[in-house]
Amino acid sequence: MSSSRLGLRLAACLLNISEARRKNVVEKIAKAALFEENGILVPRCSLFFPCSEKINCYAARTILGLGKEHSEVTVLNIFSDYDYNRSVITIAAPVENLVNSVLAACMEAFQVIDMEVQEGIHPCLGAVDLIPIYPLSGVGVKECGMVARSLAEKLTAHVPGCSVFLFGEADHPEKRSLVQRRKQLGWFSRREFSSLKPDIGIMPEKRCGLTGIGASPYVMNCNVTIDSQDLAAGKKIASIIRGSNVDGLRGVQAMAFPHDGKIEIACNVESFEDQKPIENSKYITYCILGHQYYYISPQFLEAQIRKLAHDQGIGIIGTALVGFTPQECKDCAEYALKEKIGEFWKKREGIFM
Repeated sequence: MSSSRLGLRLAACLLNISEARRKNVVEKIAKAALFEENGILVPRCSLFFPCSEKINCYAARTILGLGKEHSEVTVLNIFSDYDYNRSVITIAAPVENLVNSVLAACMEAFQVIDMEVQEGIHPCLGAVDLIPIYPLSGVGVKECGMVARSLAEKLTAHVPGCSVFLFGEADHPEKRSLVQRRKQLGWFSRREFSSLKPDIGIMPEKRCGLTGIGASPYVMNCNVTIDSQDLAAGKKIASIIRGSNVDGLRGVQAMAFPHDGKIEIACNVESFEDQKPIENSKYITYCILGHQYYYISPQFLEAQIRKLAHDQGIGIIGTALVGFTPQECKDCAEYALKEKIGEFWKKREGIFM
């Protein structure tokens, strides 16, 4: 059953948090997205001091009986990487419900993640590092940008010390890309925020760090592990396939990291529009509100990395798709919401895999 027949305008958030080594903490953050508060809204939560009021977090809502499970929100997937110390939580909902669900998950994350002690291979700026909003069906990128800005304003109002930079459709009017913003902010090296001026919020508290919030067409994460410990070789491959390279793969951003004793080529695969139809088997296409989007096939991406690695005498070990393709995300969201499955990540293997 399609989302249009269900009467839903669906969007997804791939919430990136700087925690993967405490499974119970990550799942607690994911579950927070599934609870609504029966009309109760606590103005601010206390991150640093003992609570004198009821905290607006999953634990307090559950213990005090303030919340009930939200039937129109689902957590589709949780992907955690120990070495990176980073998790991606896929939250899907009708667009009008997404802000409060993501807000609840973020507030829980800020309670339990401290950037002053966080360690991991993957670069990051914040406890809640990245909040991208993507359209799935019946809603456009422009509206997702407005949703992202609303979320940024609510988050900085509710969490003391939280600060935000905006990207993509939320970064009005410049609409700078996530890559541009990360370069400007020193994504790979910054842990000192004293000279930083965020887009929304005050100077970041060290515990919270800086959170990126934005909207764009769907972005997949596809990681390919090469059978080597040579980081230079991995960086060479990543450089060649980047879309910014004249001969690179359009819509692909790539980095190389040491990972589990080998080198992983970590790729963001962006969806993009084109004025002319693209007839090429390496691209997959989908449509939202009359807009045609394209993205590189994960199979083609893997084949290109395999070839480039082979040219250096290196094999590949495997490929991991972090979550879903755009169509898979839409299909899973429709099914989960129709069946009212909030904790879909626990059931997906028996349904779709």
